Amino acid sequence: MTTTTLAVLVPLLPFLGAVAGLLLGRKAPGFVRPLAVLPTLTALGLAVVLAVRHGGDSPVDAATQLTPTGSVPIELALHLDGFAALTAVLVGVVASCVQIYSTAYLRDDPRYPSYAALVSLFTSAMLLVVYSGDLMVLLVGWEIMGICSYFLVGHYWETPEARAASLKAFLVTKLGDVPFLIGLFALAADTGSFRITTILREVASNGLDHPTLIALLLLAGVAGKSAQFPLHTWLPDAMAGPTPVSALIHAATMVAAGVYFVARLLPVFAASAAALIVLAVMAAVTMAGSALAALAQDDIKRVLAYSTIGQLGYMTGALAVGDSGAGAFHLLSHGAFKALLFLAAGVIIHAAGTNSLAAMSRMGGLKDRVPDAYWTMTVALLALAAIPPFSGFFSKEAVLGAAEHTATGHSEFAPATAGWIVLVAGLVTAVLTAAYATRLWLLAFRGSGPAAPDHGRQPLAMTSVLWVLAIPSLTAGLTYGVLPDWFDSADLTPTLTTSVLATGLALVGGVITYGAWRHSTAMAAARTPHTGTTPPTETAPPPALPSADPGRLLLGPLHHAAATGFHLDAVYAALFVRPVRAAARLVRFLDREVVDTYVRGAGSSANLLGLLVRKAQTGNVQTYLSALLAGSVVLAVAAVLVAAGA
Repeated sequence: MTTTTLAVLVPLLPFLGAVAGLLLGRKAPGFVRPLAVLPTLTALGLAVVLAVRHGGDSPVDAATQLTPTGSVPIELALHLDGFAALTAVLVGVVASCVQIYSTAYLRDDPRYPSYAALVSLFTSAMLLVVYSGDLMVLLVGWEIMGICSYFLVGHYWETPEARAASLKAFLVTKLGDVPFLIGLFALAADTGSFRITTILREVASNGLDHPTLIALLLLAGVAGKSAQFPLHTWLPDAMAGPTPVSALIHAATMVAAGVYFVARLLPVFAASAAALIVLAVMAAVTMAGSALAALAQDDIKRVLAYSTIGQLGYMTGALAVGDSGAGAFHLLSHGAFKALLFLAAGVIIHAAGTNSLAAMSRMGGLKDRVPDAYWTMTVALLALAAIPPFSGFFSKEAVLGAAEHTATGHSEFAPATAGWIVLVAGLVTAVLTAAYATRLWLLAFRGSGPAAPDHGRQPLAMTSVLWVLAIPSLTAGLTYGVLPDWFDSADLTPTLTTSVLATGLALVGGVITYGAWRHSTAMAAARTPHTGTTPPTETAPPPALPSADPGRLLLGPLHHAAATGFHLDAVYAALFVRPVRAAARLVRFLDREVVDTYVRGAGSSANLLGLLVRKAQTGNVQTYLSALLAGSVVLAVAAVLVAAGA
């Protein structure tokens, strides 16, 4: 089977599985789970075959014109390079794990058939983005993911939180997609093609007529899709959806699409130094702000959501300093351990049988209750905190090393200012990341909150995928030596300066957080009223102490602002939502009180005229003749008067 045929089958199989699942979901429910899992697993196998066959060699391109457009052609184009091959494997691995996991997590959900079909369609759309060689075809997958996210985030539509979150995710991402589409058209107008390889060739040879404008328009869409400041506010609220959906969105699909797009078209953005500095500032604010917000959240899924925003900031920071290889490396590494974090959080929630346990302040006794989640989440948190030798250390150090390289003036693609912005923000975020990762681990597994009811051992379909994802979370970083050949990038080996500095800062952040937790625990215990002098026995265990939150102590007066996302939603409500609603109320008033008044007046006038005319119709012939005679006399008199006047 040819490479092109395999590449077509990879996104096609999940799509066919989605269609079949929707058609057979109600008629043959026994086929729903196989149709959810098997096409995705098969697509993963084909993606692995493609990656092995490619082996980091030169890209494979194929295209066929869809239909004549009269101007810029649109082609069904394939572009398979090392980055695309490995990203497709990541998407397949995470999607397969999510589908297998969901068979147990949503076992009793009556809407599981539609859920599984939407996950398959989501997977197919992301694979289309990964393999596409034409921007218009890529846009199709881009928009399908937006629609799927709307339905999946709102899966529990009975709750107002899920309905609001799905609508918010759709509207915020669409807000970025409008300038994104304009940017695509402007890029095609400057280069004469939507074909990615042609665009890159034109940029390298002739340049762009409007590089800054095009780059900024495209960055608006990237900020929305990849949840970067200032369009990141939808992602924490999207936690209202099922936890496996969160793992899929955060690890391998939607939010990764924006980073993947910039990496593929990095020369377009590098054509404008101003655009790179804007990207660097966006990444820096996103990194530091989201890390502070994560340190103040009580819901475990919101902590991970803000964590995703920050790690995406690292990726966009690498792209801002002109190193697509470092950004791609962190994209792949982060995909593994972030999927593991969300799925492990789902095991914790499932163990309680309710979403209420998502609040870390209420967790207690979980270390022994969910050992699989405990050990695998520990691995993933160490990777998130970039502690060697876990995968996050190598990929994050690749980003910081690239920033240092640019900051010291050794990069010909990006200004040194962008390098300093990303480097300083990255080091500050390294401290904060270790702090909120340590806090999550302490509150989730060492917390003293009330223990939830034990619902027995978790299903094998859920726990097994945790160990599958733990392997790349632990070992994927060791591939830094061979990845430059796949990414066609510079060396990804960690540099001594940033490695020592960032690791040291991470350890300091973890130690300080642990100390703050011990202090908070002691203070909480001191405030607990004494309940008696009788020592606890096996039949009367001691009362649970209030769960201590080191985040409050570390953030101090900043805690409330960080917990609410620095009030950005309130700012947007004041600047945009309220004026739009006020304008809508004005339009409604004008429509009802002005336009409708004229409409009603026209109708009433016609009715009144009809009433008057109807009263004149008596049916008496003598009356009609008298009126005719009177009218004739009046007309005759008028004619005489006119003639006399003439």
